[in-house]
Amino acid sequence: MFKSFFKIAFIITLSFSFKISEAQLLDSLALDTMQGFVSIQEAMKNPDAVIKLVLRKQHLKSFPKEILQFKNLQYLDISKNSIAELPDSIYLLSNLQYFACSKTGLKRLPKEIGKLSNLVYLNFNQNDLEILPPQIGNLEKLEILDLWSNNLDEYPSSLSGLKSLKVLDLRNILISDETQANIINMLPRAKVYMSPSCKCKW
Repeated sequence: MFKSFFKIAFIITLSFSFKISEAQLLDSLALDTMQGFVSIQEAMKNPDAVIKLVLRKQHLKSFPKEILQFKNLQYLDISKNSIAELPDSIYLLSNLQYFACSKTGLKRLPKEIGKLSNLVYLNFNQNDLEILPPQIGNLEKLEILDLWSNNLDEYPSSLSGLKSLKVLDLRNILISDETQANIINMLPRAKVYMSPSCKCKW
């Protein structure tokens, strides 16, 4: 009898522990309005409690590897720092929904960005990106993709995989008439913002 009791108690405890350790995805309003951590040092005191992290204008010279320990992270803003590239291990942030990395001098996106399957919002504007990895088309939940003012000259056909995309911002980028038409055809359900065609042929 006692064995059965302890066995049941153990199963219940294990189940409860699993549920509280498993991140519950919040909606956009909850994420926008909740108080986030603004310091890596403070966040590191309780990594599992970090859901929102805002590190804007903190003079970062590279992507802080400590961020990868925040397994429940859903909102990350590292804009206006000096971050030329993101680590391949970015995929470890599997609960990430909102990711802003604008005006950091970003030059490259790892293909592993396509493994962040819960992403809804991506902001990489005012950077130095020249190409997008084909794996970006795996982000089936993505609704907003802001690439305004980059150096892009290639747009993978996999963009058609962004089934939930509502807004794509490609303004302030030189794009030919033909390429603009191709992008619009790939994303018929999205509102695509582009500057007037450059009237150029590559």
